[in-house]
Amino acid sequence: MSAPDLLGAYRPGRSSLHRASAGAKLLGLFVLSLVSAVLASPATSVGLLVLALLLLVVARARVGTVLRTVRGLLVVMALLAAYQVWQQGWERAVTVVGALVALFLLAIVLTTTTPVAEMIDTISRAARPLRPLGVNPEVVGLAFSLLLRGIPTTWEIASETRQAARARGLERDPRALLTPMVIRVVAHARATGEALHARGVGDDLERAGRRSGPG
Repeated sequence: MSAPDLLGAYRPGRSSLHRASAGAKLLGLFVLSLVSAVLASPATSVGLLVLALLLLVVARARVGTVLRTVRGLLVVMALLAAYQVWQQGWERAVTVVGALVALFLLAIVLTTTTPVAEMIDTISRAARPLRPLGVNPEVVGLAFSLLLRGIPTTWEIASETRQAARARGLERDPRALLTPMVIRVVAHARATGEALHARGVGDDLERAGRRSGPG
């Protein structure tokens, strides 16, 4: 299975969502996340889910791409919903699972209509007022960039590890899945850090951090 299309799936378009600024969309996602947490209820979760589906239509997201992206998530959400129903009833299940699925779909809307570079630039600019507190906007932007690149890579590693375990008849053995996956993820993170250091990125950021720090 390939890495999910959630990240890096920007598709150029002329919809109102494409024309909206990255800052507005990031702020909107943040506000809706707060709404889902503060006003947690079945009605709120269903409302957010309907909104997410409408925005997907406005963004003209491809149905096939969305289905491939959420396919694995829906399996996990189905298990979570069953657990919630068993422990706390269907209302809690709708509240929790509905909100998670809605926020995931809203994230797809964001990445479908916003170039990754634009999101990184927006987050870096948003962090500039925190420079007097010692926050380096360049570091924040780089961290966000590495996060975006790391999630699909981790997903790819997990998929390859699962396929390898299945080929050995060990797909039901947690150790056969988790141990090699963790080792490969850590190795990838170390290789990324070494590559950045070899290019002098760490040194540049350290000097920038000292310049932006207090005193």
